[in-house]
Amino acid sequence: MPPSSPEPPAVADPEGQGVPDRARPSVPASVGRGVPDHARPSVPNTEGRGVPDPARPAVAVPDAAGTNPEQGSAVVEFTFLALLLMVPVVYFVLTLGQLQGGSFAVAGAADQAAKVFVAQADAGAGRAAAEQAVQLALADYGQPAGNATLETTCSSTDCTAAGSSVTVTVRLTVPLPFVPFGEALRLDAGHLSATSTQIVGRFR
Repeated sequence: MPPSSPEPPAVADPEGQGVPDRARPSVPASVGRGVPDHARPSVPNTEGRGVPDPARPAVAVPDAAGTNPEQGSAVVEFTFLALLLMVPVVYFVLTLGQLQGGSFAVAGAADQAAKVFVAQADAGAGRAAAEQAVQLALADYGQPAGNATLETTCSSTDCTAAGSSVTVTVRLTVPLPFVPFGEALRLDAGHLSATSTQIVGRFR
């Protein structure tokens, strides 16, 4: 019967039990005995970096310059989003303000024009006074008089006859704010109009 191969010498462990050399784990004893490989901490390699542990979440490693590739600047992102979102909102609010001011302007201009028209002695003087009232009313709201038109109609042939009704209509074109060459491009925010009617009194 051939002689059996000799067993490798046993190495005493800290607990006093012999462990064959071929069954001894290749991991140093400082890492821990009886711990699965996937739960062991990372072991430094020859380059000085830790070997990633499968059970540990990945962490961004700084590059050679010492900066983190996932690091960013919140100020740049906030500025870009503010310009992208706030500028259209601010422009929309300004446009609504122009339309609201124009609506007040045409309403006041039509009312004042009708009142001064019926107070004049003849139709020519009444129309001239109505045009002047429209210009003053539009100037109070910052609207150019060149963008407005005035129309007058009477219920009778003689507009200054007692009991005759005079209707004044003012139309205004509101351009878009801060748009260069707006008149050439015809970019308008809206077209507004207002109408007012007054009765010519018997005593003036």
